[in-house]
Amino acid sequence: GGGEAFADRSLSQGLSVLVGLALCVTMLGLGCAVELGQLGQQLRRPVGLLLALLGQFVAMPLLAFLLALIFALDEVAAVAVLLCGCCPGGNLSNLMSVLVDGDMNLSIIMTASSTLLALFLMPLCLWVYSRHWINTTLVQLLPLGAVSLTLGSTLLPIGLGVLIRYRHPRAADLLVKISLWSLLVTLVILFILTGTMLGPDLMAHIPASVYTIAVLMPLAGYALGYGLATVFKMPPHCRRTVSLETGCQNVQLCTAILKLTFPPELIGSMYMFPLLYALFQSAEAGLFVLVYKMYGRDSYKQDTLGEEEDTDISYKKLKEEEVAETSYGTVTTEDHNSIQMEPTQTAL
Repeated sequence: GGGEAFADRSLSQGLSVLVGLALCVTMLGLGCAVELGQLGQQLRRPVGLLLALLGQFVAMPLLAFLLALIFALDEVAAVAVLLCGCCPGGNLSNLMSVLVDGDMNLSIIMTASSTLLALFLMPLCLWVYSRHWINTTLVQLLPLGAVSLTLGSTLLPIGLGVLIRYRHPRAADLLVKISLWSLLVTLVILFILTGTMLGPDLMAHIPASVYTIAVLMPLAGYALGYGLATVFKMPPHCRRTVSLETGCQNVQLCTAILKLTFPPELIGSMYMFPLLYALFQSAEAGLFVLVYKMYGRDSYKQDTLGEEEDTDISYKKLKEEEVAETSYGTVTTEDHNSIQMEPTQTAL
């Protein structure tokens, strides 16, 4: 249902161009956030790479598959949910990690790693989990080659971003900010455009079970990520980072694949699922940030302050010891015209 609305050629082409541009800008910003030194450190101690692998290509695809089975989705809705669950991490997690005092290096490395791993693992996950619906028309037409081609096309802007970061760091910082804001603006525009122009007819064709999954899936992803980081015995700020990285999906990539690789008359209203996911993942991440600001921020400040106080005390003791060991006399001033030297005995 709702496929007729997408048959309009001019509207379909306009949405395709908008989605493609948004994806390029997002991937360029991701590349600009990556530093070669950080990549070297992660290769020597690949915790971020391992967490990205487990979170994005083990936990989230399995979660999407189980939700599709539990809510007995038809093949079209199931493919949309699976596609979103198999996507790599999105840039929204980088923005949210800043707001919860997370580990930004870990956040960026996880996003970049999952994007590169997606080139091989995303088609594999789609092939594995779509077996349940193999006899349906849409799954038989599942364009794994086109998915790989779309993923491969994202490597060019990422590589360009890494080069800009290496050659022009200030320009890279500006492009990162632009990409984050363009992410939010593009999602709002897409939601308003499709929701207004295609309107109630399109929204009415989306089953209530799909709305429910769009609410539950990011929430469960955040919980799985936090649990995964806890298993790895990571500190609290890293747990918050991994939680956001796991639940936040690259909805621009999901939208682009749905829009560019599936016939509009087949995918129909399910084109809206990644937009719904983006809406609820943003809202739930916002609640995550709000709760942290209200209840977790004080403990973070106390921990930081405690570390600073320990450092100051150690520094003061060190200075006192240095003075005790190196002083040969104490200077005292009795008035403006006389200075008396008082000899002191230095312990040797």
